[in-house]
Amino acid sequence: MTETQHREPANGADAPAPSRRRMFGLLGGAAALGAAVGAGGTAAGLDATSDDRHGSQTPGRPVEFFGPHQAGIATPAQDRLHFAAFDLSPTVGRADLVALLTAWTAAASRMAAGQGVGTGAVTGPPGAPPDDTGEALGLPPARLTLTVGFGTSLFTDPDGRDRFGIAASRPPQLADLPAFPGDALDPAASGGDLCVQACADDPQVAVHAIRNLARIARGTASVRYSQLGFGRTSSTSTSQATPRNMMGFKDGTANLKTEDVAAMNTHVWAQPGDGPDWMTGGSYLVSRRIRMLIEPWDSTPLVEQERVIGRHKGSGAPPGLGDEFDPLNLSSKGPDGELLIDANAHVRLAHSSHNSGAVLLRRGYSFTDGTDNLGRLDAGLFFIAYQRDPRRQFVTIQNSLAGKTADALNEYIQHVGSGLFACPPGVQPGQYWGQRLLG
Repeated sequence: MTETQHREPANGADAPAPSRRRMFGLLGGAAALGAAVGAGGTAAGLDATSDDRHGSQTPGRPVEFFGPHQAGIATPAQDRLHFAAFDLSPTVGRADLVALLTAWTAAASRMAAGQGVGTGAVTGPPGAPPDDTGEALGLPPARLTLTVGFGTSLFTDPDGRDRFGIAASRPPQLADLPAFPGDALDPAASGGDLCVQACADDPQVAVHAIRNLARIARGTASVRYSQLGFGRTSSTSTSQATPRNMMGFKDGTANLKTEDVAAMNTHVWAQPGDGPDWMTGGSYLVSRRIRMLIEPWDSTPLVEQERVIGRHKGSGAPPGLGDEFDPLNLSSKGPDGELLIDANAHVRLAHSSHNSGAVLLRRGYSFTDGTDNLGRLDAGLFFIAYQRDPRRQFVTIQNSLAGKTADALNEYIQHVGSGLFACPPGVQPGQYWGQRLLG
């Protein structure tokens, strides 16, 4: 990001701390930027998932912020993640929430375009804190996307209060996730009123984005938990090779591909009539922090690792086959009459044929957060999946994986964090995230 791209804000934002006045001033930046960036755009329907806004993978090139869907869902998965969940202050009212989302939208649109927030890091009033923290100065946009979601507690808080007058607008798809067998969830690393998913090909760009949104929110919302991620753990585009997870296996071979417009409309985007109109064109995000028990896994023989997963570790192919994309044949048996893909293999229990056709658009990332007090690696998968209805998709699949015929992988993993968020549709210039809900 370069300071030459910064402009003077209409309101002369020079206050030393965030304020409602300053937040609304940033909205003018979003509208002005939209006029410049979006003037040549064309209207798109709910099936617009493979246009240049989502498909560009040119290093450093910006991903268009405005559009019918939020960027960061159908965008080909970037290499780095900074995910943060936020809690709103107990004293915050509806007008304060609108002001925050207005300011966030303005800041996000500028950062996605490779610009600084407000007057920038070095060109504002010298006697006031800068509008931008500055660590992304000189860096390209790195395909930064920012995706916001609304948690269940935004609609009704733990005490049953409808703080913002929106409880009646809660979609039925945003039903609380059930408790699954084997869960070891840390409440402090779960939930949240709001979430922001920042993805980029440069970790500093992603961290800069979350840092600045948290700074803007100060006094209105605070970070509940956050997670850094690296090395995307699934391919979301036909142009991407399948990556490997921290267990060394290719991950996401059968993931939805965003070029498949019909599949995206069927499985990812909320359609008219699904629920409240404000979510049409949006999607539902489920996040799970899944710790991998690395030391036991690393002590497991290769043949057992492959039995647990249900694929060859090297090629990613199903047992007895040679190519990663050879179709799974769940009924195939070896010369001894035994199933080639074990009855408890992860790929069998996660397969759509085992889950009433349920599939997900996965966008997860690996993480490594040092070691615990016993010297064990704190590493695993920060699972992120988008879907049209979590009740019929994620819950169905997770019930299979954690059910009576338990996934063999469960011996080596532990779900320690969880989140469920409604991600509204995209915005047009002059709008703010969630305007159809709160406007």
